[in-house]
Amino acid sequence: MKIRELVELNRSYRGYDESRRISREELVELVECARLCPSTVNIQPLKYCLVFEKEEVDRLQKETNWAKALRELTLPHEGMCPTAFIVICQDTRVDVAMNKFLRDIGAVAQTMLLAAVEKGLGGCMIGNFRAGGVREALNLPESIVPMLVVAFGKPAEKIVLTEIADGESTMYYRDENDVHYVPKRKLEDIIL
Repeated sequence: MKIRELVELNRSYRGYDESRRISREELVELVECARLCPSTVNIQPLKYCLVFEKEEVDRLQKETNWAKALRELTLPHEGMCPTAFIVICQDTRVDVAMNKFLRDIGAVAQTMLLAAVEKGLGGCMIGNFRAGGVREALNLPESIVPMLVVAFGKPAEKIVLTEIADGESTMYYRDENDVHYVPKRKLEDIIL
């Protein structure tokens, strides 16, 4: 697959086929791709907690909040939760400056998601989570700070990209058939 195809298929999935479990080995392959990404001043303070055992996945799921722009819905729907997570953490023993590596976090998360798409999987970056609850659920030491939770699984929902005119709402929404629509600005409206 070419990069454009991978990017188009890489959506923020909020519904998964729970019968497709993800193995530790598959998560390690995603982290291997992340490991090769550039890092600010090449400091490399990020560590990755792999969550794939069902009990641990269920504990972590309870510490996350999904799609808060759709307040009327509880997502993922019952029986459609991700089957694995990678929690991107910062090791404060390497560097304590928390904002310094935000770009790194975005780069490694997107890289892992694109690698997942290549495997026929999908995922979702979850920035809305209870850090203390995540630390406790995963038994992380104080020096390891959860920065971003990334869900993974086999997508089991339809997501449609739509083009919007300049000034129209970028708010994503779902129709009566639970199809998820993601408005995107037109190319000519974003190039200065």
